[in-house]
Amino acid sequence: MSVATSQPAGVSGIGVLDKASTLLAVVEKGPASLAELVAVTGFTRPTVHRIAQGMERLGLLGRDFQGRFVIGSRLGNIAMEIRRDQLAKAAAPVLDDLNALTGLQARLFRRHGAMQVCIGTSGEGCADGPDLPIGTARPATAGPTAQVLLAWEEPESLYEGLRVARFTAAQLAVIRRRGWAHGPDPVAPDAVTTAVPVCAVENQVVAALTITGPCSRMTENPSRQLLGAVIDAAGELGDGLRRARPAQFPVARQPSSW
Repeated sequence: MSVATSQPAGVSGIGVLDKASTLLAVVEKGPASLAELVAVTGFTRPTVHRIAQGMERLGLLGRDFQGRFVIGSRLGNIAMEIRRDQLAKAAAPVLDDLNALTGLQARLFRRHGAMQVCIGTSGEGCADGPDLPIGTARPATAGPTAQVLLAWEEPESLYEGLRVARFTAAQLAVIRRRGWAHGPDPVAPDAVTTAVPVCAVENQVVAALTITGPCSRMTENPSRQLLGAVIDAAGELGDGLRRARPAQFPVARQPSSW
């Protein structure tokens, strides 16, 4: 990191807040050691050390594997919520197009704690499909949607999710390798669902895009054409998120790529 004075866009007039803002302005540009923070900001080492440690305890700063300061998990979570809100707004036309192409109900889910929440659904649906309006929440313990939402989580969240799940780590490993899940859907009884991940920047899974239909219309495995349509739609949503990435909120964690 080059040594240059870094100042935040504005000042509050409250000394400790302005110093914390300055540290964030430095770390937003990339990981920084304590010595680099001192050199770039011009603050004394004890001051930087005290404020950075306090920010770390609050989750505003974190550490990378080299011990350098990075943007903390709380700011990363804010970024995630912003992307999710953008995703819900952008989903409607993509879901409607997918419904028109396949004749199946298209939905978008995101994980909220131990629940999977429907944040988008195609307008027309299909006459013989299950009804699942926006806002419906169900336990993320079984089925293709829950599997996709959990498969790319960090190890700690993965462990917690698997403790109550009716699927195994081995099953999730298969899903990560092939990039999709398919099977009976406990959220929609007597239906089968195909689910694929929607990825934001750096392959971070932020939602699951699904198509659902009655068992009479869904085969044991999705056809190549059907699966391709869902993957293309998920890619379209992910591309939109990457284009709209909020520059002021960098991504906090980077799960492995599928």
